[in-house]
This record gives sequence, structure tokens and C-alpha cells, in this order.
Amino acid sequence: EACHISQSTLSTQVKKLEDYLGVTLFDRSLRRVVPTPVGQEILASARQIVEEAARIKALASHAKDPMSRTLQLGVIPTLGPYFLPHALSVVHRIYPSLRLLLREDITERLLELLAAGRIDAALIALPVADESLESFALFDEPFWVALPADHKLAAKDKLRVKDMEQCHLLLLEDGHCLRDQALEVCGPQARADEEVRATSLETLRQMVGMGIGVTLLPALAVDAAPKQTRRQVAVRPFAAPQPHRRIGLVWRKRFPWSETLERLGETLRHNLPKEVQAAA
Repeated sequence: EACHISQSTLSTQVKKLEDYLGVTLFDRSLRRVVPTPVGQEILASARQIVEEAARIKALASHAKDPMSRTLQLGVIPTLGPYFLPHALSVVHRIYPSLRLLLREDITERLLELLAAGRIDAALIALPVADESLESFALFDEPFWVALPADHKLAAKDKLRVKDMEQCHLLLLEDGHCLRDQALEVCGPQARADEEVRATSLETLRQMVGMGIGVTLLPALAVDAAPKQTRRQVAVRPFAAPQPHRRIGLVWRKRFPWSETLERLGETLRHNLPKEVQAAA
């Protein structure tokens, strides 16, 4: 279906390629046809060839107007709902010909999509230990503490990281980078609830409102709570120095539209919401 040809035609072409190369590319003995080990290596090289061929065309079109194109942009779930409305309004105002197609997912899957060329760039928490990627730091986002309105710590204007040691910490499920960041901020002494794992920040906020525990919220998510939840949940900042996460834009080093992404990053960094600070 993807190639717009019949199955028999595709099979014949694959068989001709196998005969030409003298190796078996696909294992057909299983219920599902899968690449052989050498087939996987050849497939990876073929993708590079296709990407480089597309790059030649992209480089030519890029010279006309680097900010007039469509970009596939990934974003982590703990950032998307809170930053994208602001970011998209900025982009549409400054670059009306730049179209962003969005994909929300956890960091690990976004990096996989990026490596496969299925998205062009991603908004994620930095740093990323991958030498094949370029990164552009956008902003530092402080963490706040969300706790039940009747919690004893709610009487304080600001909290210390040490205060978290006496709290029952609620976390997102495995795979969310914010889970690891919260554990890093609160330290090994924090009493993390390993039985209750939420799938979103809004679920965490509801759990806090029910009095189950406390959690960390990125600054951009603080004011996004429904009115009812705001009465049940108290949100307090940390005393200086505030723990934070750094958000950035990442893309493949060989991506032909690097100038587009660099200019996009510069624009976003100079037009940030008041809750965050531009990355130094």
C-alpha cells in the first residue's frame, strides 16, 4: 500500500535485489516477515541514502526561504499543553509561512522517531547524550511543589528541597523524564509512591487534591489547573536556588534545514512566557 504496487510485484523486486546482492534480506520462515541481521544493516544504509537524496532537494529549496516550509515537531507531554499555545502564536505571528505538525510523546520514543527521520526536531528536556544530535537550549523552567491545601507545608511561602523528605511523593509513570527529574530534585530520602504512577500532570494534580500526596510541577503547568482543583491544591515555589529543568530543541546533525531550526530556536528563546528564563 505504501509503495502503490501489488504484493507480488514488490516480492519480485525484493527477490531480484536479494539475487543481485547475493544475500537474504528478509526472513520469511516466521509468521511475520522480518529483516535478517544483514538485511537490517542494509536497510539502515538504504535509509541514509534516501535521506541524503532528499537532503539535496531540501538544500536547493531551502535557499529560497528557510522559514517557508512544514516541520514535523515532537514535544514531551509535560511541556506540550503548557508551552505550545504560546509558542505557536509566536511562530504564526513572526513566520506565517512556517507550518508545524506536532507529535506528543515521551522522550525515548521521540528520539527514536527523530533517528528514523519520522520527525524533524523535538522539544525535550536537556541534556541528551546522543552525539548524532544538535541541541539548542531554549529556557530554564523552575519546579514548584503542589500539595494538598490543608498540608502543613502549605503554610510556608517558600519550601526548601529538604522539606520534601517528609512528604509522600507522587510521580509520573516510567518513561516520563519528569519522573527522573523529580527524583533527582527530591533526593534519595524522598518517600516516592511506587504503587501510584500517573500518566499526566493533570492526573497528578487531581491526586494531590485528593490528599494522596505531593508532587512537583513545572512552572508553565502551575496556572493550568481547573478552578475546583485550585481550591484543593496549594502550589508553592522553592527557595533560591530554585531547582529547574532545561528545555531545548534537538535535531539530527545532517538535517538539511538546520538554519530553519536555529532561527526557530532563537525566536522562541526571545519570546518566552514570563514563568521561565532564557537559557544562558
